[in-house]
This record gives sequence, C-alpha cells and structure tokens, in this order.
Amino acid sequence: MMRATLNTKANKQSSFARICKRVILVALALLVIGLIGIAAVLRHEIKTVVSITEVDSHPLYTMTYDGDYGFDDFLQKGASSDTELINFVVTRLMRGVPIKLDLPDLACATFNATSPTGDALFGRNFDLTFSPAMLVRTKPEHGYESISMVNLAFLGYGKNKLPDNPLKAVTALAAPYAPLDGMNEKGLAVGVLLIDTDPTHQQTDKPDITTTTAIRMMLDKCATVDEAVEMLGKYDMHASAKRSYHFQIADASGKSVVVEYLGNDMNVIDQGNKSYLAATNFLLSPGNFDFGGGYDRYDILMSRLNATDGVMTEHEAMDALQASAQNERLNKKGEPHMTQWSVVYNLDQLTATVVCGMQYDTAHTFSLKK
Repeated sequence: MMRATLNTKANKQSSFARICKRVILVALALLVIGLIGIAAVLRHEIKTVVSITEVDSHPLYTMTYDGDYGFDDFLQKGASSDTELINFVVTRLMRGVPIKLDLPDLACATFNATSPTGDALFGRNFDLTFSPAMLVRTKPEHGYESISMVNLAFLGYGKNKLPDNPLKAVTALAAPYAPLDGMNEKGLAVGVLLIDTDPTHQQTDKPDITTTTAIRMMLDKCATVDEAVEMLGKYDMHASAKRSYHFQIADASGKSVVVEYLGNDMNVIDQGNKSYLAATNFLLSPGNFDFGGGYDRYDILMSRLNATDGVMTEHEAMDALQASAQNERLNKKGEPHMTQWSVVYNLDQLTATVVCGMQYDTAHTFSLKK
C-alpha cells in the first residue's frame, strides 16, 4: 500500500515536472517569436544603429541609414517650426521616443573652387561649441544617395552622452533630418550658415519647410544648383531656432550660388564674372545690409581664391579652411567656441575629406562611390 502511494506521488511529481518543462519551452518559444517579430519590425532601425562607428576621438562617427526615413511623407506634410518637425520625426522615425532639435549660433564659412585637374570643390568650416560630429550616409528609394555632416549636439548628445552603445544611439536615428552640409551622388553640395538678421518665416500659400530639412530636400532631390534654387522657390522657408540663415550651393559643373531670405523674398547671389564664391555670416545681397559678421574669415577665403583665380588642390582648399578657422574663444554664454569640423567635398570624385577639432594633421576621407 505504501509502495503504491509512493508511486502515485512520484508519478504526480513527474507529471508536474513535464508540465513545467512544457510551459517553460512554450514561454521560451513565445519569447523567441516575439523577439523575431520585434527584430522584423525594427530591422531597419537595428541595422542603422549597429552601423554607427567611431572613426575619430573628437569624436567623429559614421552611420549608414538603412531603409526609408519618410522624407517624401514629410514633404507632403511640411513643417513651419522646429516643433512640427520634431513631432513628425518622433512619430515617423523614433516610434514615440522624444527628441529635441536645437540649432544655436553657427559661425561658419563655405566656398567653392576648382582643382588643377578640373574637379569642382566645395569647402566648409563648421564653427560652434563642442559638437560631436556624425557623417551620415543615406540612400532613399526615391532620391539621390548622399553623405552629410550632422552635429549630434543638436540631437541632445554631448560630452556626457555619446552614441557609443545601442541604447544611447537610438536618438541618432533622427540624424537624416539634421544635416548642416553634405554632397549627393550627382555632385551637388550645400552648406548652411547663420546670419544675424530677423528670423525667416515666409508667409505665402506654398508648402512649409525648415532650415535643415531644406538641406535634406536638396541632397535627396536635386542634381544641380539650378534645380536646387527652383525647388527652394517652391517652399516657404521657416528658419530653425528663431534665427536666420543662408545657404551656399555648388554642383559638379563648377556653378555656385548663395541663397538668402529677406522677408518673404528669396534672393540668389551668383558668381558673377568669377568661377568661385564664398560666404560667412553676413548678407551678400546687394544693398545697404549691415547684418552679421565673419568679414575677416571671408576676406581670408576670398584673398586666397582671388590669388589663384579660384584654382586649388584639395590640400590647398583644406589649408584655406585652416587659415579661416576659429581658434577657441568664449561665446556670449561663456562657452568655448571653435571650428568643430572642416570638410572638403570633391564634387566630381564624390569624396569628402573631414578634419575634426582642428586636428589638421589627421584627415578622414569618405567616398560616395563605395
């Protein structure tokens, strides 16, 4: 009788163990299925985050955006403020993860030149407080492949927060919407520079666009300067961060213009009888406009361009950027302010040579052909 009781208890324990094992196996199977499902839904985001690589201790990162970042949808909706842009990005790309987008004072410089072998060059200094940099590669289904430079500080990064692990890197998914300069596969390049005038807020019946999304639009959709100017003219410009900006645009033909906004009017400054053009932080539009600064940096660039009739090697172009770079100084808030990156784009060879933190003996070259 006792043996039968023991056998019954053993059978019950064995049966319970089998049930527990099945439950655990089913739970593990459901977990695996769930993870596979999440991975399938977020595969583009995961692949993008995994692509982030640190290439310079300044730091400089690279990231290849995988999949669709929804820019065609954005152009249909538009945005007349940073808040509207952030709401779109949070919903479309970040899946509800909050971000901020902040463009402070950009004391920068740009110019175009021609190499001795006839390649079109575009140079850019980006001057600001500490700015973790990221070179972002995008390849939209309905647009041109491009590389662009993004200041990660605009997305909330800084010395104490960098995209050095997957959890911290999620915010970088918004980077396609925050380019400050770049070049696409057709050899179109663009850079944005601050002007100390009233903020641009065009009020017509055209669709709305913001500063950085205008750059993304030109890189994604335009092959030439003429196409870029025509496309900008189809939108009402709303300057980010309650400031005003102008754009220098150049293409592989050697053509370059600066686009400025005066009230509701878009003004285009061309090269005139020269093959080159430069811009810093003051208006170039004809008239009595005493706005902005950077005249000293503009003079440095123009004197070098005038001396060579706009012909420079890529090394000489970087030397010109170094000569016009800003050494560390304190801005109005008492924060260190200096040139964060210098880049020379070759619009024919489709390369970008980047120097971060004024370390001009350490350059990194990237190619759109690879």
